[in-house]
Amino acid sequence: MSSDLRRLPRIGVATVAIAVAGAGVIGAAYWVGGDKAAKNVERPGVVEASAVRLVAFDSCDKALAELKAAAVKKVGPYGFESPMLMERGAAPAEGSTQKDSAAPGEYSGTNNHESAADEPDLVKTDGKRIVSIVDGTLRVVDVATKAVTATLKIPEGQPSSMLLDGDRALITAYPNDSIAYDSPHPHMYAGRVTFVQVDLVGGARVSGSLTVDGSYIDARQVGSVARVVVRSQPRLPFVMPTQGIDEQEATRRNKEVIEKSKIGDWIPRHSPGTPAEGQLYDCTALSRPADYTGTSTLSVLSFDLRNALGTGDGVGLAADGDTVYGTANSLYVADDRQSHVGILPADGRGKPMPGLPQASTTTVHQFDIAKPGKPLYQASGMVRGTLLNQYSLSEHRGNLRIATTMDDPGCCDPGNESSSSVAVLTRRGAELAEIGRLDGLGKTERIHSVRFIGDTGYVVTFRRTDPLYTVDLSDPAKPKVTGELKITGYSAYLHPVGDGRLLGVGQEATEQGRATGTQVSLFDTKSVQARKVTGFHVAGASSEVEFEPHAFLYWAAKGLVVLPLNEAGPTNRSTAVVLRLQGDSLTEAARLTHPLGNQYGDVQIRRSLVVGDTLWTVSGGGMLASDLDTLAQSAWVPFT
Repeated sequence: MSSDLRRLPRIGVATVAIAVAGAGVIGAAYWVGGDKAAKNVERPGVVEASAVRLVAFDSCDKALAELKAAAVKKVGPYGFESPMLMERGAAPAEGSTQKDSAAPGEYSGTNNHESAADEPDLVKTDGKRIVSIVDGTLRVVDVATKAVTATLKIPEGQPSSMLLDGDRALITAYPNDSIAYDSPHPHMYAGRVTFVQVDLVGGARVSGSLTVDGSYIDARQVGSVARVVVRSQPRLPFVMPTQGIDEQEATRRNKEVIEKSKIGDWIPRHSPGTPAEGQLYDCTALSRPADYTGTSTLSVLSFDLRNALGTGDGVGLAADGDTVYGTANSLYVADDRQSHVGILPADGRGKPMPGLPQASTTTVHQFDIAKPGKPLYQASGMVRGTLLNQYSLSEHRGNLRIATTMDDPGCCDPGNESSSSVAVLTRRGAELAEIGRLDGLGKTERIHSVRFIGDTGYVVTFRRTDPLYTVDLSDPAKPKVTGELKITGYSAYLHPVGDGRLLGVGQEATEQGRATGTQVSLFDTKSVQARKVTGFHVAGASSEVEFEPHAFLYWAAKGLVVLPLNEAGPTNRSTAVVLRLQGDSLTEAARLTHPLGNQYGDVQIRRSLVVGDTLWTVSGGGMLASDLDTLAQSAWVPFT
């Protein structure tokens, strides 16, 4: 498989293995420097965690001094990044176990990883109304009358994700000028994100908003409290090489910029560019790893949706991050630098360019969120390799399971092989210490999906065929492979469907590894060696579920599986395929489409949900209501 398929999005033609995983991580491939980094990557699969423990700054003066000292070692002629790796700003997120219930009158929720930690998405429901931001406008549909009862254009910008509690919604929105607001170099590090509180009593109105420096990473909600993670860079007026300024002079000037900086340049701001502008939190709320670069900050904000929005009661980490995983009691932020670095540039001979990481690592920070208020830092750990997504992490019985893929630095040299691992970490004081490890999964392949279920993990890797690995984690110190199923194609998303069955959504493929269209596979996992029971294939099609699990719906009460489908052909038709799962049978029950026509806007189906006896499918053009038993259309609610 070509190495340039490794990232963005994190799916592709690769072998899939199943493994029990769980917990969020913050990455530190760039934090650990010098000899320590070299020693860490020389150890096969093991990285010392002591370098990533967080330490609170004693004072603002000490915080500023230490941030300067760390950053001046990393700055260059283009600031903190090389010209090939300059950040363009994170794309707005669009936002997995749903509330599956056999009881009539109940409803499905967002397809969450952990049932106790709700995840932001484009559509939410409380069983009486459906709230959507699919087309960029907040709309409320009453499920009883099947009519739009409120419409709100978010004035603060383009909405990208949403959380809901009672009559309050929390919307993440990117202002239209978020990339170029007041930075001296708009293409580098500039950005802001706005959190909008919407009151849904009697309609929909904005009841509060908060704009902060940085880009939105992700959020989790437990009860009425949402924890939101934002990534930002210090606001420093770096120069770049131009006519009359060579790289050496640019580096010298950029070091001067760091030396002249003040603490307010390093801590993100709220309400930037307005009279209310101020620091998002005090420097005493900022912590750091023992080794770090000072090039970015992660902020964790807490909002109780039942109260006024406020400024988020934030805490900060002098660190980086790109993956969030949460449970009822813990929030994990992880980083492997991959979403920021992208595909590693090569020097033409298949070797990384000088100055880039020579081996990838993933760092994890754990926070206690069991109580309202500021999250409490617990511990940190580090493993070799990179994550696929949040499903690579899983917390179980006090342990954190992490599935990663390790690419040899010589990524383009056929003699160097990638492989995947499952590591088990446990908390020992302020350290997430590795207590068990399984290496050697899917050599020459990459992970395409992961699912941890109790003491078992499932990992899918893929290149030409799809090994589905069953990993026994009942003894955390000695994880072991108990099964390996090889089939063509791969599963990009895995979902438990009860009775020892697992459903995989991905692509069928030829023996040579060429993808041929959407495939839904049913696996029997009751024995240690999983077996494929049956499957469903649509040639030439693709599904958003392959890279966005929120698009998947399984309604156990009726044995229904629903996923959006983009079919190849002259019309590129968008449908929602409804499959009926009964025992060993997986059959097509219906294909739902939304009315065509310019008056309905974008009719690509994005989400589906169940409320009472109705299946709802949602697109940018409107919502289609179908009878849950017959799947016949009962109403079309257009977004006009």
